[in-house]
Amino acid sequence: MKPLSPDDRTHLQAAEGWLDLGNHVEANAELEKIAPANRAHPDVLQVRWGVFAKAGKWDACLDIATALTQMTPRRRFGWIHRAISLDQLQRPAEAKELLFSAVGKLGPSSTVAFHLACVCARLGQLVEAKRWVKEAIELAQDKATLDRLRLRLLDEPALESFWRQIGDLGDER
Repeated sequence: MKPLSPDDRTHLQAAEGWLDLGNHVEANAELEKIAPANRAHPDVLQVRWGVFAKAGKWDACLDIATALTQMTPRRRFGWIHRAISLDQLQRPAEAKELLFSAVGKLGPSSTVAFHLACVCARLGQLVEAKRWVKEAIELAQDKATLDRLRLRLLDEPALESFWRQIGDLGDER
């Protein structure tokens, strides 16, 4: 896929900024300023997914993430966000299977393990969820990543039963 033009890259960065500030309406307005021919670019679709997620439009998020898995199958973003979309659509078993598929295609990652822990917990599979929490921590590549992961684990309601243990996991780094 060819790179975005400088003007379109500027609009994309502005959209990311608005999204970081929690304003998906302004983020969407910036995305609409991107040339129509570039609106299906994977980088644009990633931000569009975030806009629709903030708006709670999970069916649209699923469509976008599915397209991304087809357009850029080696990027984890599409796989992870497709699973998130499925989970938000009350389809955690499908999300789990998709994440297993992503591990098979792309190899293990801390982020995929984190999302597997979440969906397993929502499915009531707490032993498996705990295993994925440990795996996510083991796969964290450095101290900063581990610290961010711990915060995400402690912010995830589905993992509340593990919160006391999370502080102790991975301390050997």
